[in-house]
Amino acid sequence: MSLAEPATLSVATPAAPRLHILKRVTKRLKASLPAYLLLLPSLVFLALFTYGAMGRVLIDALYQRATPKAPLRFVGLDNIASVLADPAFTGAVVNNLIYAVGTAVPSIALALLFALALARTHAVNSALRAALFLPVLIPMVAASALFLFIFLPNVGLLDYYIGRLLPVLPNWLGDPDIALYAIMVITIWKNAGYYMLFFLAGLQAVPEDVMEAAHLDGAGPYQRLRHIILPELKPTFLFVTVIAILNAVTQVDHVFVMTQGGPSNSTSLVLFYIYQQAVEHYDIGKASAATLLTLAALMSLTALSFRTMANREGGS
Repeated sequence: MSLAEPATLSVATPAAPRLHILKRVTKRLKASLPAYLLLLPSLVFLALFTYGAMGRVLIDALYQRATPKAPLRFVGLDNIASVLADPAFTGAVVNNLIYAVGTAVPSIALALLFALALARTHAVNSALRAALFLPVLIPMVAASALFLFIFLPNVGLLDYYIGRLLPVLPNWLGDPDIALYAIMVITIWKNAGYYMLFFLAGLQAVPEDVMEAAHLDGAGPYQRLRHIILPELKPTFLFVTVIAILNAVTQVDHVFVMTQGGPSNSTSLVLFYIYQQAVEHYDIGKASAATLLTLAALMSLTALSFRTMANREGGS
């Protein structure tokens, strides 16, 4: 009997920690079950319309269909190679890079200027904030129609006022050299007020005691801006920059309304190129490949930006 008892204990002992762990896991699941139930509708929509759509795009990028009724044919990475070799895609990427820089930099600069000017809260500043934010509430299609009327040659509002100063008026949307810059104006007009809100929130985090101490030490407005305000706003700058770049890639309504990618593809952006391949040419494989390339570039840029933000916050 004395030899049998240790054998019995050696078998029963490992079951106790496992049972304890199982009870802890069960208790945690019961505690977090209400939270998961509340998140379930959002998770279902996210799985269906985000990750499901991404999976469908990945599959479509590996196949080709000659006509709408023809069977699918597996082509591997040929669609991606075809997109990379397409001059129209290369031109759209170059246009999008110019468009992203040409809209993000002025929009962020104006947003910071507006936020600094309207940082103090009173009735006048509140009214001005609302006025600057108003363009954000206007749908892009409606705003594009408005600016289309402004840019009309000879009869538009812009030519009406500039015509008194210039003898020869440019065709704002018909000249390949300036059409892309003309559609940048509407993006800057719409987004500057939106980015202003982030800078207003960021300015609230600037320590008042540090600003007062710098003022007492004789630091002027420019010195306080350079050495105190701008360093405190670095995370805000990084976040707004990511949002501005994402907007530059995903906003294409004004291109549809105002130029249709012309003249001579001078305003064709990446998203408009994807639309052309999918809808006009019915090349779903090529459109999906272009979407994957764009998505990969955006995810890499976003991951790099937020990794930089995390490193800076960790270092500080």
